[in-house]
Amino acid sequence: MAASAASGLQIAVARPSSSPCPRIFKASTAFFGSDAKGTSWSKLNSSSHVSSAQLFFRNFTSSPVRLNKVVTKAMSDGTENKPLPGLPIDLRGKRAFIAGIADDNGYGWAIAKSLAAAGAEILVGTWVPALNIFETSLRRGKFDESRKLPDGSLMEITKVYPLDAVFDSPEDVPEDVKMNKRYAGSPKWTVQEVVESVKQDFGSIDILVHSLANGPEVSKPLLETSRKGYLAAVSASSYSFVSLLKHFLPIMNPGGASISLTYIASERIIPGYGGGMSSAKAALESDTKVLAFEAGRKNKIRVNTISAGPLGSRAAKAIGFIDKMIDYSFANAPLQKELSADEVGNTAAFLVSPLSSAVTGAVVYVDNGLNAMGVGIDSPIFEVLDIPKEK
Repeated sequence: MAASAASGLQIAVARPSSSPCPRIFKASTAFFGSDAKGTSWSKLNSSSHVSSAQLFFRNFTSSPVRLNKVVTKAMSDGTENKPLPGLPIDLRGKRAFIAGIADDNGYGWAIAKSLAAAGAEILVGTWVPALNIFETSLRRGKFDESRKLPDGSLMEITKVYPLDAVFDSPEDVPEDVKMNKRYAGSPKWTVQEVVESVKQDFGSIDILVHSLANGPEVSKPLLETSRKGYLAAVSASSYSFVSLLKHFLPIMNPGGASISLTYIASERIIPGYGGGMSSAKAALESDTKVLAFEAGRKNKIRVNTISAGPLGSRAAKAIGFIDKMIDYSFANAPLQKELSADEVGNTAAFLVSPLSSAVTGAVVYVDNGLNAMGVGIDSPIFEVLDIPKEK
């Protein structure tokens, strides 16, 4: 899945700490069950190749925002033997594999933190060429601040695996990739090999998160996209989910859940989101429904996808106008507030928890309601209407 810096944009984008205009809102709180304990680098075991997902595997996690942000609260009084009070999201005893974390600035990272706060054990799959940077950053404590959970402990990553989900098995890898120095020293990184390694190391998982996307020609209009670029976008951004679920399903415990990340461009026209990425997201949403049926009947696994709103991340910069999309969303969405990657993470925690045991085959929008709008109310046409606006 050799990705390019022009990775599939929203695919997973986290709001940057800076904001183009003053925006004030109240932080909401999600309560999670957690027995998370502090951890040191020594616990961050890495398979000799752990991952550092590239920009396109990146559904990025959140970075600190200068305004209030959504808080994920762990129920610190919970223990392994004591039921938590109220209606908490309790993932204690569950193991999650998250494909697509390259740094601490994307949806994948935000989801990992929310699942960890709820008590889940975290395994990570990272794009092979990004492995060394990711591993070095972890070892040097660069991510320690963003690893902090609500109870003050640090998110523990039990193991990181090298992963390139564009290739299903070693036989699929072309010679030029095999000989590429960026892959040297990182064995067993195809989907089949990673799943075999996870099975050998842990036996099974309960949760699968697909936070991968890449469109090498995302900046090109669809009419100018090559067949190679189009198929590459679909392969890396949608079929990779089919492949991961196909291979992980045999070792997923019944009652488990899988989620992916999509974008409104799958169903609405978003000029500038090209290169076949809109088509890939449409395929991902269609596959979500079919996979929900097949995985549900075969192994009682639920499959959902989250359609997140425009957020700023390194990957999103590939399309060149993400900041304007963020401003557009703020001006036109029903809720005028910052969209934090934490809110996507919290929603993911709910969707993989027992609290959503009857939810499958769904596209869940986390975009402050922008998907519901049929027009942009910042148009001069609506100046005569008395529409409440954030001052």
